[in-house]
Amino acid sequence: MTPTKTLAARIPSDFLFGVATAAFQIEGAAKTDGRGPSIWDAFSKMPGRTFGRHDGDVACDHYNRLDADLDLIRDLGVDAYRFSIAWPRIFPSGRGDVNEKGLEFYERLVDGLKSRGIKAFATLYHWDLPLALMGDGGWTTRDTAYAFADYADIVARRLGDRLDSVATFNEPWCSVWLSHLYGIHAPGERSMDAALHALHMTNLAHGFGVAALRSARPELPVGIVINAHATLALTDSEVDQEAAERAFSFHNGVFFGPLFNGAYPDDFMAALGERMPTIEPGDMDAISVPLDFWGLNYYTPMRVKHDASKGAEFPAALPVVPENCVKTDIGWEVEPSALAYIIRELNQRYDLPDLYITENGACYNMGVENGTVDDQPRLDYIERHLSVLADLIDEGFSIRGYFAWSLMDNFEWAEGYRMRFGIVHVDYETQVRTVKSSGRWYAELATAHSGRN
Repeated sequence: MTPTKTLAARIPSDFLFGVATAAFQIEGAAKTDGRGPSIWDAFSKMPGRTFGRHDGDVACDHYNRLDADLDLIRDLGVDAYRFSIAWPRIFPSGRGDVNEKGLEFYERLVDGLKSRGIKAFATLYHWDLPLALMGDGGWTTRDTAYAFADYADIVARRLGDRLDSVATFNEPWCSVWLSHLYGIHAPGERSMDAALHALHMTNLAHGFGVAALRSARPELPVGIVINAHATLALTDSEVDQEAAERAFSFHNGVFFGPLFNGAYPDDFMAALGERMPTIEPGDMDAISVPLDFWGLNYYTPMRVKHDASKGAEFPAALPVVPENCVKTDIGWEVEPSALAYIIRELNQRYDLPDLYITENGACYNMGVENGTVDDQPRLDYIERHLSVLADLIDEGFSIRGYFAWSLMDNFEWAEGYRMRFGIVHVDYETQVRTVKSSGRWYAELATAHSGRN
């Protein structure tokens, strides 16, 4: 393990160290102060959707423990906090009248960060679509893109003067493919046609959201967060190499192409274009407006092989986790070099703005023993990935910051509360927070780095 001072010395002085969370995963208070239900409130109540039918009703009770949690972030010595805003707290029905108490919570959050000297990095959409909008088709309909723009406008006008950054979407891959094609996340659709509609409407909502944010706060840095996949061929065979390229288009190109080239990938459109929703004049221009930054969420590579069983069905690429690889407790392969691969690959293919690593971390489920949590594997994971980033910065890549996922253990979507990613342990019965070994190490790193400023 690299000593913290040695690693800190390799990172530029203006680099930001932060921690990240998401509203539905930590806030709880699901029916408090006028918050409306989201698709995840409904989804998690349905049998078989989440582990043990776990839900976000209480989660980490962050809504009621805000000041203590902000103190916790301060005590970790980090520069920035990345959080998401719950759309149903602002517009309980997705549109219409603003819920003032919901906005007041985020004003207290942002003001609390400012008073503690912590930068505020907000995300507008981390998957908690107001449930009422599903009655109109959710992300498969153009009206939701317009509703998102109205939501973005209100947030910018009320909070934008105190935000340091805002991202429109977090991991649209999840809210498009995982939610509408694979059925694993809310709303649980398993339809290519629904997914293709959700794909374009999400991209369009991003474009409309950027326009609304910049109209209200021209000075506010705006971007998007994408969990780009390092689509690596399982073997050197020609069919697997071709499958990896198709997988890149399907999992990455459908977002990066519209955002940075103003077009969906050619191979994707040749295969599925006839099933796409109508792309109206001006859509691609709205989607591809230049951004101030983009965020990358990286955890594990996607190794793929040709899936002969799919025939001509695009992308006919089967993800495979090698049996002999090192895995985290959630079963994801640990491969830091794939982080370097995907950053190099994306910058080669697209003209990209400054990059933040907006999520990176590992699932290890160690508990508290004698008042401590010895999660050395997580510490090693973070250190190895930060070392890769230091190498990339030396190569000349503009990487502006790193946000550890996650600040604390939380509701891990379909996995419920059984999987833990936090650098702070949460006892869900008592809500006691215990900083893990990885959290103490990360605090030492952030403190060592800030001493260089």
